[in-house]
Amino acid sequence: MKNRRVSVRAVLAGVAAAALAVVTLVPQQAQASPGPVVPTALAGLTALTAAGSYYDEGSGRLVVNVLGRDAEEIVRAAGALPRQARFSQARLDATRQMLNDRAAIPGTAWVTDPRVNRVVVTADNTVTGDRLTRLNAVTSKLGDTVTVRRISTRLTRMIAGGDAIWGGSARCSLGFNVVKGGQPYLLTAGHCGNVVANWAAQRGGPVIATTETSVFPGHDYSLAKYVPGVEHSSAVTLGGGLTQSITRAAPAYNGESVRRSGSTTGVRGGRVTGLDATVNYQEGQVTGLIETTVCAEPGDSGGPLYDGDAAVGLTSGGSGDCKLPGAKTYYQPVPEALAATGAAIG
Repeated sequence: MKNRRVSVRAVLAGVAAAALAVVTLVPQQAQASPGPVVPTALAGLTALTAAGSYYDEGSGRLVVNVLGRDAEEIVRAAGALPRQARFSQARLDATRQMLNDRAAIPGTAWVTDPRVNRVVVTADNTVTGDRLTRLNAVTSKLGDTVTVRRISTRLTRMIAGGDAIWGGSARCSLGFNVVKGGQPYLLTAGHCGNVVANWAAQRGGPVIATTETSVFPGHDYSLAKYVPGVEHSSAVTLGGGLTQSITRAAPAYNGESVRRSGSTTGVRGGRVTGLDATVNYQEGQVTGLIETTVCAEPGDSGGPLYDGDAAVGLTSGGSGDCKLPGAKTYYQPVPEALAATGAAIG
């Protein structure tokens, strides 16, 4: 299974590289690890003839949404599976832009879902009254390019008071241990770093790390420098004395099987359902997030999303919990956080 995932990531990287000049088929794949290159025939696709791609776990194939028979042939020649779509990537991008301009309402989120070839808008139970009227007015003008999903729980950051890595007023989860300038740091969520200057490994314990950089909203990452003498490992704790070694950072891809570890709910698994998601928290808008079916609860914020030895994301927020099905959670991509902070997995 691990080898198959590596192969899929390489194929997706090739697709993005081949089409980079004209269309982003898989928005976050350009930085994937090197691998076999997909034939450059995919460069014939444009934002008007393609509409996203995803990995279909059942068939083990990369599926590319296309418009027109000529585009089908281009995708087949590249070794992927074409699927006829109704809306082009350009049309869906225009839909997202209108949502960004007119519907940045706290309690909402949206992501382009290539499986349904639409922009899926989520609205939580705080979107009522004037907020709901405004959302309905915008989405009704967008027609079938959007589908609206109402949820009964609140879309929120997964922060809490409690255990794990502690600040004076918040509990979060350590994401990944990283290195910057030869010095050890920890990477976690920005909404955690915004409210915590000094981190401890236990409530009321000695300081183990000090927040150096924290970004939220906009993005959601924070970098804290370890104090001298603190032992740390690049592995993710799985419980029961087990760990998962982390050796690299990698972008997510649609359909990817991933796992998340958090101080509240432990290790949970699920699937990537969207890339470049926009979430409108009460504190402000965050863009470029990974959407998944993995559940999470307060206190899991900042925890690691990973695929084998690859660091993929940092837990940002979501809706629902791990007691009931149907949860959606969102993650800050790790490659972007590392690039912005100048850190590296190590």
